Amino acid sequence: MAENVVSQGCGQMKHALAPDPSRGVFSTMLVVDGQPIELDPHLALLRESVRALYGIELPLAAAELVLEEARNFALARVRLACGAGADGAPQLEAVTRAVARELVLPREGLDLRSAAVEGWYGAHKWVDRRLLDQLEAAAGPASALLVARDERVLETTRANVFALGRDGVLRTPPADGSILPGVTRAATIELAQELGTAVREEPMTRAQLRAAREVFVTGSIRGVEWVRSLDGARIGEGLRGELADALAEALRGRWLAPEAVSGRPVRAGRV
Repeated sequence: MAENVVSQGCGQMKHALAPDPSRGVFSTMLVVDGQPIELDPHLALLRESVRALYGIELPLAAAELVLEEARNFALARVRLACGAGADGAPQLEAVTRAVARELVLPREGLDLRSAAVEGWYGAHKWVDRRLLDQLEAAAGPASALLVARDERVLETTRANVFALGRDGVLRTPPADGSILPGVTRAATIELAQELGTAVREEPMTRAQLRAAREVFVTGSIRGVEWVRSLDGARIGEGLRGELADALAEALRGRWLAPEAVSGRPVRAGRV
């Protein structure tokens, strides 16, 4: 297992970089009125990871398992995990937990604290999250922002990062294997373009985040979260920006639209 030196604040901690692949990979979906949101894109992302890592196919029963797990929940998160058993056959597990309303599309700002990592490879969502959990605990009460040694911004422990520059361009790190190509990240890019905002997938530095008009992160449960500060320094005006606000509302509509779920339409007002 490779070793990674992680800098957090003024100190350094040594962590095991490589996760235990035997524990599998997973995808997490929001559940609204018994229906998983963006089910097909989540299954596609998990399917790619399972195929690339284990050389097996995601079982066709995966979708049915998620739907069965989700059907009795008004607002929840369902985590679908898949790995290879001792015989090489795929093993599925789905776990659903209720979610507090305030965690979905929250209006509260987020504080980030940098955590420098070497050799980070975040293309897959590993069940083994020991390193990420350690980084998050060390960053608390802020959230950990993973940064490469060359100052490239990667992602947080649970979300993709976006920055609206002073030039009006929305930037996000490229899905080049160093970050998770999140489902909500893809939706956010699409929605921003529909709103008339230019979007570029390109490397970003912490300096660009500090100088940005707005910074926000995206994930499948919390949606769009605006960033209030980075390493104690205020971002922009320190207020929720217009673009983050517009994207949150657009995402709310996308998640509540009938075509966003598999099965019956959800009822407006739940999220």
